[in-house]
Amino acid sequence: MGDGKRHPLIAAFLDMLAAERGAARNTLDAYRRDLEDYFDFLKKSAADPLRVGTEGLRAYLAALEARSMTGATAARRLSALKQFHKFLYVDRYRADDPAASLEGPRRHRSAPDILSVDEVTRLLDTAREGIDDESRPMGERMRAARLYAALETLYASGLRVSELVSLPASAARAREPFVTVRGKGSKERLVPLSDQARAALVVYRSLLSKHSPGLAASPFLFPSDAAEGHLTRQAFARDLKAAAAAAGLPARDISPHGLRHAFASHLLQNGADLRVVQELLGHADISTTQIYTHVLDERIRAMVRDLHPLNAASSE
Repeated sequence: MGDGKRHPLIAAFLDMLAAERGAARNTLDAYRRDLEDYFDFLKKSAADPLRVGTEGLRAYLAALEARSMTGATAARRLSALKQFHKFLYVDRYRADDPAASLEGPRRHRSAPDILSVDEVTRLLDTAREGIDDESRPMGERMRAARLYAALETLYASGLRVSELVSLPASAARAREPFVTVRGKGSKERLVPLSDQARAALVVYRSLLSKHSPGLAASPFLFPSDAAEGHLTRQAFARDLKAAAAAAGLPARDISPHGLRHAFASHLLQNGADLRVVQELLGHADISTTQIYTHVLDERIRAMVRDLHPLNAASSE
């Protein structure tokens, strides 16, 4: 670990991100790690972040490439450098911005592979098996009910997995078909909760109360003995892959984020507006949601084919 961790410039930059942009803890940690690596490089090069020039930054990027760093990671490091040096310039720590002219390789965001409705249904049906089997140990039934409730909730709402596992216990008692979620930057939004998801949560919480009344008193919807106090993302992803394998789906291709993608794509396929989906997903920028426009393109082509008067006339 280099001296960057204690450097006041990094601390000032992270304070700005937290105060002005409401950056989440995971985001701040990622920026801190990236900048610590950059500061370690500068130290070995006897360079100063307040005096390093564009060529010095290019040398750092070349060093990243020599370390066989993936394109996505290198692009993230470049973004961190640009934002950090822009901060130094705007806040007058230095009179210029050596990173302003830096450009990374153009990266095109491709649409993710999407689970079909049939595949999601198969996954949910598999996860639901065994919950009502009273011959099974209560602990197994409770864990099956937890996974099924979590999957129904995720597919019904499009939550990020971090938002899902940290939901409050009050979500299971919601009387309305939606729940308030605190997402990135501590921004709140309303997300839908289907009748199936609400019913699954009731069953899960009932079994939890019988099997682990102590955990049931937790403020979290999906409590656990983990340090976080709730089901971890890693544990949920592991249970999901096991369910995918049992459902005959390629486990390596199934992830919590995949269900979020399915939520968005299936809504758009059925006529939802892109802006509405943006709000539901909690995307700050519509460009992030536009990776799903291939769904809209297909729908628009079908509408023109089926509804345009010239097409209708030619088919008569």
